[in-house]
Amino acid sequence: MTATAAPTVLTARALLLDMDGTLVNSDAVVERIWRRWADRHGLDGDEVMKVVHGRQGHASMAVLLPERPVEQNLADNARMLAEETADTDGVVEIAGASAFLASLAGLPHALVTSADVALSTARMNAAGLPLPRVRVTAESVGASKPDPEGFLKGAAELGVGPADCVVFEDSGAGIAAGRSAGMTVVGVGPRAGLHDPDVTVPDLTRVRVEATGDGALRLHIG
Repeated sequence: MTATAAPTVLTARALLLDMDGTLVNSDAVVERIWRRWADRHGLDGDEVMKVVHGRQGHASMAVLLPERPVEQNLADNARMLAEETADTDGVVEIAGASAFLASLAGLPHALVTSADVALSTARMNAAGLPLPRVRVTAESVGASKPDPEGFLKGAAELGVGPADCVVFEDSGAGIAAGRSAGMTVVGVGPRAGLHDPDVTVPDLTRVRVEATGDGALRLHIG
């Protein structure tokens, strides 16, 4: 892991952005919903919270309740998504997210989230953030993070090779997905530092992006 005490400069041709914990602070909702779920299933809430960040809900359930049928996890996940979409109390932007997204206008970037369309739209709206034109959501993939499918699809939609993409992520599952995709990973926030991203920042106020004029992006981090 590279600390950001000294500024770091990265180059890329596209940026792939996670949502929860990276652009949007939805921890209050996630805690409420998943701790209730843990109580219903007699599980330790603290242990559940170690698993759920970055994954689709049914994938988290498969880890936490490995004997439960997939169909039951999918049905439970649908109920959870409805709860999460309806609950935006406490959802705010990660510091610097609005200015960061504004700086990407006209530059190649995509949202790559484990949330579905409804949930990602609700949370981005609640945080006052614009939705990127290119979005890879839960409906777009067959496998949840830490599988790299979402990031690879985002790169393909932007027409950029994986090695030329920089991923912004906060969770262990997301960081693992970015690394598996062969991409450079910038970890955002305190959770990220536990999972060895290539570079870490406390929030998005520490990131500046500029176009170089030859189709490349230069990222100043720190």
